[in-house]
Amino acid sequence: MKNTSVIKKLKEQSPIVHNITNYVVMNNTANALLAIGASPIMAHAPQEMEDMVSISSSLVINMGTLSEKWVEAMVLAIKKAKETGTPCVFDPVGVGASKYRMETAKRIIEAATPEVIRGNASEIMALAQVTGSSKGVDSTMDSQDAIEAAKSLSKELNNTVVISGAVDYIITQDKVSEVEGGSPMMTRVTGMGCTSTSIVGACIAVEEDRHQAAVAAMELMSEAGSRTAAIAKGPGSFQMNFLDSLYQILQEA
Repeated sequence: MKNTSVIKKLKEQSPIVHNITNYVVMNNTANALLAIGASPIMAHAPQEMEDMVSISSSLVINMGTLSEKWVEAMVLAIKKAKETGTPCVFDPVGVGASKYRMETAKRIIEAATPEVIRGNASEIMALAQVTGSSKGVDSTMDSQDAIEAAKSLSKELNNTVVISGAVDYIITQDKVSEVEGGSPMMTRVTGMGCTSTSIVGACIAVEEDRHQAAVAAMELMSEAGSRTAAIAKGPGSFQMNFLDSLYQILQEA
């Protein structure tokens, strides 16, 4: 890993990361955060959002499983995060799949701009369309189109955008960093993308340079994925050993 300084800060500071995330990945992301030395909070009730954000080092908003109350909590949380200066990463899961998801993503971003947005290529392109940063999305678009959409989105919102894929792209304005590695097996395990979002959340909690923090997070995911692929026999053992790989990388820092 190149950005070992961020990993060392995680080890030293043990940031509290507040996750408003989906039912499917809560256990996975909480354990991944624990493995890298962070302290996860998985709180979703609107009534406690302001209190939880106030004691957290960063905020993760993931709209994988939506409901009216959870959306209310997301909006309350990101508004409070902006008030307290708590950095936020937003994962617009499936943003182009339904009108409700499009409206929710727009509502969250209009409430307050997240410091980092992480998604796959199609999600980033759809989100750019939602915000007016991009004119449209079609099935012929490739990763290069996603990079241009991410640049437009980053300039529009003045933040950092991460595109996850076989190669991860971290984009801040016109600055583009690439992270290679990982394993195709990662696509066969539930919530790897959501896990990377939470790890971005941990990294922006300890590193003020949001671009550097996002690069470090994706390098950490990539390195852990590569190590795990060398020993895993399938998706089940991959998931278990991935947590061990994250932990080992932290201990080596």
